[in-house]
Amino acid sequence: MSDLEEGMVTIIKVFHKYSGHKCKLKKAELKELINNEMSEFIMKIHENETLDKLVADLDQNGDLEIDFKEFITLIAMVTSACSELFIPNYHND
Repeated sequence: MSDLEEGMVTIIKVFHKYSGHKCKLKKAELKELINNEMSEFIMKIHENETLDKLVADLDQNGDLEIDFKEFITLIAMVTSACSELFIPNYHND
């Protein structure tokens, strides 16, 4: 498997680690995932207000849970926002 494919598999596995067999994240599960798995890129979520806003922004179908497609939106946004940190020689300019 390529590095990219391994990264994709990791994203899928991490999602299912927190969502379980139902394949959806409740607010508390999303908070736990972010705080445990993304704390280098996103500040840890401490305020319920922050979590409520994030869920509202991601929850496209309005079911108050985050499915995999909605989760990928979060991954894409964070990856895009952090991409400049990994450009070779970015900090030397």
